[in-house]
Amino acid sequence: MNMPHLRIARPVTSLTQSETLYCTGLGLEVTGRFSEHNGFSGIMLSLPQAAWHLEFTVCHRHPVTPAPGSEDLLVLYYPDPTHWRQRCEKMRLAGFHAINSYNPYWDHHGQTFIDHDGYRTVIQQSAWPVTPSEQAVSQI
Repeated sequence: MNMPHLRIARPVTSLTQSETLYCTGLGLEVTGRFSEHNGFSGIMLSLPQAAWHLEFTVCHRHPVTPAPGSEDLLVLYYPDPTHWRQRCEKMRLAGFHAINSYNPYWDHHGQTFIDHDGYRTVIQQSAWPVTPSEQAVSQI
């Protein structure tokens, strides 16, 4: 079965700031960009060979205010504790702010970060798919 490619599209207030944060913090690379396409400019960021990418856009005609919720999460799994700690440190150095997650589940083995627009990213120190013991915890 062919898996579809996933795009997560989000309006932002600054393409430059979003690019810097996500490339530095998550190690993403610019895979595409466009300018003034029907009133929109944007950038696509991803990891090599990933089946997903982030798209950040700015509307020049009718600015869209980002409106993320406390449970609007991008979750990335890092099973290796050393890689997880390194990624969390890179997130802080990039300018993300570490916060407590609204759902305490994410604080057990992860760290939640928030960007300048209020979007939240969880760096989770576990593998995916989750183990049976983690599934039991998540069903409680």
